[in-house]
Amino acid sequence: MTPDDAEAAYILEHIDEEGELLAALNRDAHVKLLRPRMIAGHLQGRLLKMYCRMIRPQRVLEIGTYTAYATLCMAEGLTDGALIHTVEINDEMEPFIRPYLEQSPHRQKIRVHWGDVADILPALNETFDMVYIDADKRAYCAYYELVFPCVRPGGFILADNTLWSGKVMEKHTPPSDMQTKGIREFNERIRNDSRVEKVMIPLRDGLTVIHKL
Repeated sequence: MTPDDAEAAYILEHIDEEGELLAALNRDAHVKLLRPRMIAGHLQGRLLKMYCRMIRPQRVLEIGTYTAYATLCMAEGLTDGALIHTVEINDEMEPFIRPYLEQSPHRQKIRVHWGDVADILPALNETFDMVYIDADKRAYCAYYELVFPCVRPGGFILADNTLWSGKVMEKHTPPSDMQTKGIREFNERIRNDSRVEKVMIPLRDGLTVIHKL
């Protein structure tokens, strides 16, 4: 075990457990899905729940449901009457997601929408207290500009994977690597956006927390 592995194990031993449902989802993802490392995971899941405890959002938008691991974690942290609208463009994920949503005691706080968020968001007609972005990295800037007007002043936008395995720091990126290019452009846009306060946390693959002034 490397020092980093030992530290990660120590952290997980000293935070809240992820629970049986999320542990089962995690195992299932590693057996059935091609990219199981894309799920939020135990540590980030507990952090997302804690953010919901602190921010106490009544309306949350998630762009990129994937397995619904992060969705379920955020739902745990929401008060009664609060709601997450989660949008997933790949409807082939529905058979995987649905059983876990149905088993969750927080399922009444979750609304799943299948399709492109650009088409779905106008019809929701909501103002959001918190937005969590974890979808196509090439479109992060577009997602940001799309949702910004729908976030209340004082609200938060969380963007995942903003370190992108360290690729954003590399001097030379192949022209074909549009995902790295998208994340790098997003990071620069947030850095230079005077409408917000921001902090990048080196958690897993990078999590940027953005506060709308």
